[in-house]
Amino acid sequence: MIEIVLAGRSNVGKSTLFYQLFGVKVRRGKRPGTTIKPNQITYKDLIVTDLPGFGYISGVDKNFNERVKDFIVRYIEENADWIILAIQVVDGKSFLEIAERWEKRGYIPVEVEMFEFLNEVCPKVFLAVNKMDKVDDPDETLDAIAEKLGMLPPWTNWRHVIFPISAKKGKVENLRDAIKNRLMEIGRSDLIPVLRRN
Repeated sequence: MIEIVLAGRSNVGKSTLFYQLFGVKVRRGKRPGTTIKPNQITYKDLIVTDLPGFGYISGVDKNFNERVKDFIVRYIEENADWIILAIQVVDGKSFLEIAERWEKRGYIPVEVEMFEFLNEVCPKVFLAVNKMDKVDDPDETLDAIAEKLGMLPPWTNWRHVIFPISAKKGKVENLRDAIKNRLMEIGRSDLIPVLRRN
């Protein structure tokens, strides 16, 4: 088997993106961040996994949040040998505000930790910057996100890593094309039909 994983903080639009890319509506918890079970689809020998959302969730026990994060890390480590692509989804509108809040408290933001971890463990990592339709200055925001994640701005130097999208509006063509290219790169163009057609 080979696998594509989607990871991201709760409420960044992973489930919507999953549908836009693969045409499958996934079940969601009654509240964000209240499930540990991943959503998966299988096509031939490819598994696509939508991991549970991580990060602080208001009204949810802190231990639960830690268990979710531990589950995600363990899942990726245990499946690393066959993961061909990890897609980290972030919210373009709130990413910087959340990151700066955690930095002021002396912590490394969880999105930064996750991005570094995925790049250590997975052969290819894409950053899907979602909700770009709600961002006032896209280039400035993307430059700042790139910098927070250790990529020297301008973000346009990283078009092979950073994909500005708006999943709710169906604007994910750039990411869909990059997934197709990744499948062709590993000699598996037979798996391209797993992707939803526009």
